[in-house]
Amino acid sequence: MPIHIYNTLTRKKEPFVPRDPGRVSIYVCGITPYDQSHLGHAVPSIIWDAIRRFLEYQGYTVHLVQNFTDVDDKVIRRAQETGENALDVSRRYAQEYLETMDALGVKRADVYPRVSQEIPAIISLVEGLLEKRHAYEVDGDIYFDVSSYPAYGQLSGQLLEELETGTRLAVDERKRNAMDFALWKSAKPGEPAWDSPWGKGRPGWHIECSAMALKYLGNHLDLHGGGVDLVFPHHENEIAQSEAYTGEPPFVRCWVHNGLLQVKDEKMSKSLGNYTPLSELLKEYSAAAIRFYVLSSHYRSPLQFSEEKLAEARRGWERLSAAVTNLQQLVQALKDLPETDGTDEKVPGLRELAEAVRFSRGKFIASMEDDFNTASGIAALFELARSVNTFADQMAEMGDAKKQESLPILEEALAVFLELGGDILGIIEPGLPGADSSELVEGLMDILITVRKRAREQKDWTTADFIRDELSSLGVVLEDSPLGTRWKL
Repeated sequence: MPIHIYNTLTRKKEPFVPRDPGRVSIYVCGITPYDQSHLGHAVPSIIWDAIRRFLEYQGYTVHLVQNFTDVDDKVIRRAQETGENALDVSRRYAQEYLETMDALGVKRADVYPRVSQEIPAIISLVEGLLEKRHAYEVDGDIYFDVSSYPAYGQLSGQLLEELETGTRLAVDERKRNAMDFALWKSAKPGEPAWDSPWGKGRPGWHIECSAMALKYLGNHLDLHGGGVDLVFPHHENEIAQSEAYTGEPPFVRCWVHNGLLQVKDEKMSKSLGNYTPLSELLKEYSAAAIRFYVLSSHYRSPLQFSEEKLAEARRGWERLSAAVTNLQQLVQALKDLPETDGTDEKVPGLRELAEAVRFSRGKFIASMEDDFNTASGIAALFELARSVNTFADQMAEMGDAKKQESLPILEEALAVFLELGGDILGIIEPGLPGADSSELVEGLMDILITVRKRAREQKDWTTADFIRDELSSLGVVLEDSPLGTRWKL
């Protein structure tokens, strides 16, 4: 079936039909780089990484743009506190963000425009709004006139009159309307500023994203993402100024907003100080486990954070990873068996396993087509893991011919885990998940397993148990099966 996506603008799921056949244009609001990255930054990045990977899996060419708001009050304040240049501060933390996302397995955007490098495009957009009488100048400041855009409030679902009544904005007598917002701010001492037709100054927050989205993706872009906290006023203002400028709505075909990461029902943010740097979390949790935690919830739902919830998610990820590890080792063991003449006998449980593989792949894809439901997709992988484990237990009573007959279906099951859980969600690590598969470690483990096997054959239980117990103390588990002894961390 076609992909359906919940559109914040229409408040319903809609069939996804891209502007250009076979190509998808995505703009995602990025971070304001003034401090270390935290898990709240990782949530939208991981979500959009999974969405992008799935679209590519479906055959689309994806062009993703994510900005850095490197000209902002918070950046300026941090620079003033440290005595640094504001752009030096933002450059440092933007690079830290990129490196942290690399560590989380997030594919880099095609373009990372920075406000400081897009001033000409921003000025051109402001000039166009002035020419079309959607903006006005007051003492070197430029404001957007919301009354000139009748559809204002369509994204947040509020009429302009309601917004005016409920607003608590600081009174600025120079503005025509309390809801009018700044497109350009005149220079203030100690702040970065650029030349413009209205004197030195810097852009307002909202105009930046409109200018960069239009420049790199054009009008009518397919998907625009960001946290639900950006619906108003940021994205509302983006729509107003962009459509007023182009005169050709819609600016965005589908608005996609993710729920926020919360700590005790408050948004995780640097300003509240209720966060742990991602660099610290990555010392304790693997990137795949963190991705599992984020993607185990639907992207539109708020995600509650605590050490307990993250640890619980890691245990779930470890169970899934262990199932994939065992399956990989089982497939390899079957490949290493001496060839047989095959069998005409029915292999017990094999037909059921084949059906489980097909069902899990289909359920995963259907879940992702239904508004990118990663939580349901992960559930499909767990269902397959249970089916594989059940079949593997039955293999103890099979001869080599029947075991080898099972190999193609087991390989297909492994492909489901690696393609869907690995290539799309990034929660299944390459190689043997949770295990160091370097040649040295593999060789040493083979030696220890062989020594233990010989000890057991000689009924030297003391030596056999000693090897098992010492490895266990190091976190290595030995599993004896009819196919031999397997090990895992």
